[in-house]
Amino acid sequence: MRSVPPPSTRPASAVQAALVLQVCAVTALTVFEQVRGERLAREIAALGGDPRAPGAQALVGPVTVFAVLVILVAATTAAAGAAHLVWLARARRYAAEVTGAPGSRPSSGAPSRPPVAPVLAGWFTPGLNLVAPPVLVDRLWRASRTPADHRASWLALLAAWWLSWLAALALLLRLFLSPAPGVADLTGIGPVELAVVTVSALLCGATVRRITRIQTESVLHRVRTAADPVGSEVQGLAYQGF
Repeated sequence: MRSVPPPSTRPASAVQAALVLQVCAVTALTVFEQVRGERLAREIAALGGDPRAPGAQALVGPVTVFAVLVILVAATTAAAGAAHLVWLARARRYAAEVTGAPGSRPSSGAPSRPPVAPVLAGWFTPGLNLVAPPVLVDRLWRASRTPADHRASWLALLAAWWLSWLAALALLLRLFLSPAPGVADLTGIGPVELAVVTVSALLCGATVRRITRIQTESVLHRVRTAADPVGSEVQGLAYQGF
């Protein structure tokens, strides 16, 4: 059996860090919106779009803070998405190397990378990106799983993550594309949107941690199998409840 070291935890850690920063940025924007947003929106509307109107200079500071917070939310969201794509691509490559999947090692003997195109297409093709990402993650789980990892609990976690992500996306699109009439605030982001984004981030982090953990356990299980096939078979049956 070809020796494969445990997976690097750096891509998973990068996802966790990016998600934390995203939640912090959304929290800061929500707090600003709740504390200052409505009043700032009324003051901006009273200027009539004239930056030289009386009182315009007094709004430079709050408007700058708001703009910085919006940029931070956008930047951290993009960073979280990029980190997740990098982790997914590397985890897929690692799973192919560990399992010796066809095409994971060409005749030259040097490891080749699974194509990244399906990952990018799954995330960025309109319509397809509503269903493809959890399918890709589930395929990675199936390629990485150990006998001790149960599919029912995994599917529950995966479904909860993706439904919470779709809910967060729907809420944010509703705010920016169809603002409620008569709402005098800046973005409309409130506690409900913050809660959904936070739950989605927590569940996304949980899926990343779980796959990273089972990939590590899978390597250890294979090493034990090679060293003691009989004992490992008995342990595998115990994992499955026999």
